[in-house]
Amino acid sequence: MLDYQKTEQGDVTVFALKGNLDALTAPALKKEIEALLAARKIHVVFDLSSLDLIDSSGVGAIVSLFKRVRTLQGDVKIARLRGQPAEIFKLLRLDRAFEIFDAVDAAVGRFKS
Repeated sequence: MLDYQKTEQGDVTVFALKGNLDALTAPALKKEIEALLAARKIHVVFDLSSLDLIDSSGVGAIVSLFKRVRTLQGDVKIARLRGQPAEIFKLLRLDRAFEIFDAVDAAVGRFKS
């Protein structure tokens, strides 16, 4: 099960994910991602503090968004990464591809600097 809350902070969209981002739940997130891209929202922060588990489908959804917004001169930041998702990000070396922040405000602020 995945719950998420989407908020806007200026021109930055923040997704707070809670639960599991896996093969069963990633399609719902992908629909939200498509809506973001259609609206030209290209500055995104994922707050993963309450994400318990991520699998390859979840990673794929985030990486796909990352690649697509980068072509539009945007970016994706990761905030409050911990637990199993942090282990997966390190294992896949995604901690080198994404900027990772301890706080959501820091990630959002990075878009303004």
